[in-house]
Order: sequence, then C-alpha cells, then structure tokens
Amino acid sequence: MRTLFRRSLRWHAGPPAWGAALMAGLGCGLPLMLGLFTSHSGFLWAATGAFQAGLANPFHRLGMLRMTLLTGLGAISAGLGFWAASHPLPSLASFALMGLLLALLQRYGTELGKLGAGLAACLCLGQGQAGLGNLHNGLAVGALFAIGGLWVMLLAFALRASQGMRLWPLMPRLGNFAKVMRRHARRLPQRLWVIHAMACVTAAALAGLAVNLSGLPRGYWLTMTVMTTIQMDFNGSLERGIQRCLGSLVGALILIGLGSWLQSPALLVACMLPLIVFSRAFIAQHYGLFVVQTTVCFVLLAECLSLDWHLPQLRLYNTLLGAALALLVAYLAHRARLRWATPAPAMVQAHQGE
Repeated sequence: MRTLFRRSLRWHAGPPAWGAALMAGLGCGLPLMLGLFTSHSGFLWAATGAFQAGLANPFHRLGMLRMTLLTGLGAISAGLGFWAASHPLPSLASFALMGLLLALLQRYGTELGKLGAGLAACLCLGQGQAGLGNLHNGLAVGALFAIGGLWVMLLAFALRASQGMRLWPLMPRLGNFAKVMRRHARRLPQRLWVIHAMACVTAAALAGLAVNLSGLPRGYWLTMTVMTTIQMDFNGSLERGIQRCLGSLVGALILIGLGSWLQSPALLVACMLPLIVFSRAFIAQHYGLFVVQTTVCFVLLAECLSLDWHLPQLRLYNTLLGAALALLVAYLAHRARLRWATPAPAMVQAHQGE
C-alpha cells in the first residue's frame, strides 16, 4: 500500500516543496484577506502576482531569476491585456503575439514553455478583468501585480536566509543556456513547429478578438479555455484535440458548480488557500498537468471575490465558445499536418529503396 502511494505521487518533480508552498500560501493569503475586508480589486491583482511569482522555487539555482522574470513579465502581460481590452486591433495583436511567444518558448524546452503558459494566463486575466473592478488603468494593474510578486520575493529571500544560502545564487553562463535551448529545438521537426505556432497564433488572436467584439464580461473563461487547450497540441491527433476540449469543458463545469455552490467570497478564499499550498507543494513536472494546475488556480484567484456566482450562464457560455474555437483551430492544424508535415508516398518509397 505504501509503494502504491509513492507511485501515485511520481507525477510531480521530486519531494514535496513545502517551503515554496508555504511561501505561495502566505504570499497569496495576505492580499486575499485584505481584499475580503476592503472589497477592492487591487488586492486581487496583488494576489495574482504573488501566485505567479510563487511558481518558482527559491531553493533552485535559477529560482530567483525565474521569480524575477515571472513577476516582471507577468506584470507587463496583465497590464497589456487590461489596456488592450477596449480596443479590437490591440487585442488581436497582443493575443497573436502571445500565441507566437508561447509557441516559441515551448520549442526551447519545457521550463520556458511553463513560463509562457503563466504569461498567457496573465494576459487573459488582464483582458477579462477590465471593467469589472475598481481599477481603470493598465499601469495600476501592472504595478499591483508587481507589488504582489515583490512581496513573495521578500518571503523567498527570508527562506533562503533561514537555510544559510546566498540571497542571490550564482548564475551559469549564457552560453550554457544557448546550448540547452538549441538541443531542445532540434527535438521537434521544423514543419510541425511551424504548424503548431500558426495554430497558437490563430487561436489566441481569434479568442482575444471574440472577447473584445462581443463585450462579454469575464472573458478569461473563453481565452483561457482556448490557450489551455491549443498549447498542448504539438503533433497529436484530432481525437486528442477533442479529448482536450471535452476535458476543458468538464473542468470548467466543476469550477462553475463549486462556485455556484459556495457563492460566499470568504468560503471561496478558505478553499482557495489550501489549494494553492498543495498545488505548489506537489507541482507537476509534466507540462500538460502543470498547465491544468496553474489554470485552475488562476481562474479561482480571479473569481474568489466575485459576487455573481448565482449567474453561471455567462461563464458557461464563454467556456463553450472557447472550446468550440479551440476545436476548430485543432481541426485546421490536423489537416495542415496531414497535408504538409507528412512525407509524400513517393518520397517514402525512394527513401526505402535507398
């Protein structure tokens, strides 16, 4: 029985990271508690920035550098999404650029892909939260996001000091980074990556434009459904794309049902904080599971102070529209792979004859 339990926990990276989990829980807990007492949406952005920074492990060699990148780039993404929410063309351009950046980072390794997944979630939340809270300026959103990240970085410095470690670890040479990135880039054929990049750009751009033109509030249910589904489809079949869309729908239904059942912001926060702690302690090493973990936490963070959970139809409609859009782009990408990424029969026969 003990061996079976150990095998069930092999999907995460190494032993549970309780230090990083405690850091993430404290980092998100303080802004959420202040948000409960004041009902100001600025604390929600600070909690989101704290969670984004808490995805990095401060005990790792590149942990503090990754935390800095997550905080700075996440603040820029959230502020950019908030600013572009009122303009169709900037929304189209910003989401298309994010789709291209996500595909590019995925090409150079899983860890960089996880960085891109977090930035895409910040952009989706920035656009979807526009007009819902007390803030009306993208710069204010980015600043509050960065404050939450800096609060977690302060906790990270305290953790490193408690273990007798340097506050800022020694960094490896840039040449080593380039070698590792080139090695990862060679593993995926260029044609497959081009098709995947075009699918990410198309899906992200259409999702951002759809939210902007429709004027639907809480549009991150649509955009995050699209981004979560389409970014995990490198060279999978159409059946896997359908399974991912159905999985996104089922996950959204569970979250909507949980929110409609609890409804109280205090209860949602009380459920959210243990989820953040355990999710960070057992962070997934597999890219797809990591995306699911972080997407669920980001959505619950954005919704934990909401007072309109008695109206689940809007969230369900956004999710259905996002799943339909992701399925359409997945079908087009599947057809493109069959046409361009598969070698012609004559070429295969000539290669076998040689």
